[in-house]
Amino acid sequence: MTLSSEAKMTGDLFEVDKRLALKPIVEFNAYLRAAFADGPCTCGRCVASQGDESGYEYRHTFDFAGRVASRRFASTAGSDVLQALKKAWLSYTKAELPVTGNLELDTVKEFVEPQLHRLLVPLLLASGLARDVEGQLQLQPQAA
Repeated sequence: MTLSSEAKMTGDLFEVDKRLALKPIVEFNAYLRAAFADGPCTCGRCVASQGDESGYEYRHTFDFAGRVASRRFASTAGSDVLQALKKAWLSYTKAELPVTGNLELDTVKEFVEPQLHRLLVPLLLASGLARDVEGQLQLQPQAA
C-alpha cells in the first residue's frame, strides 16, 4: 500500500527523533535549564554596583520575558558549557563539534527543547564560549 503525500506529512508530524532521548542530549537540556538562578545576580561586584553591569565584559543578570535570572557562575564557565555542548553535539550529529569558528546554532536548536531556546544564546555569550560577530555566533578558544 502506498501512502498519499498528505498521509506521509501527517505521519511525519508524529514522528519523534529518537536521538533526542539520548543521554547527552537529555543532560544538555537539563544543564541549560539549571544554568540560571531566579532573581538578579548577587555576586559581590553586582551588589557593590547596585546591579549596574555597564562595565562588565559578560552579563550577570538577564530578563527572560519578565523573569529575572542570573547565571550560575560555578557551573557555567565557558569550558563547562563547551564540554556539555560537545557531548550533546557528538551524540546528535555523530561528528565532533568544531571548537572554534561559526557555531551552527540551528543544529544546536534541533536538540535543545524549544522552551529552552531563549536561554541558549545568552548562556553561550555570557560564559565566554561564543561571541556575536555580525549576527553570527563564533566559538572562542577555551583555556584547558
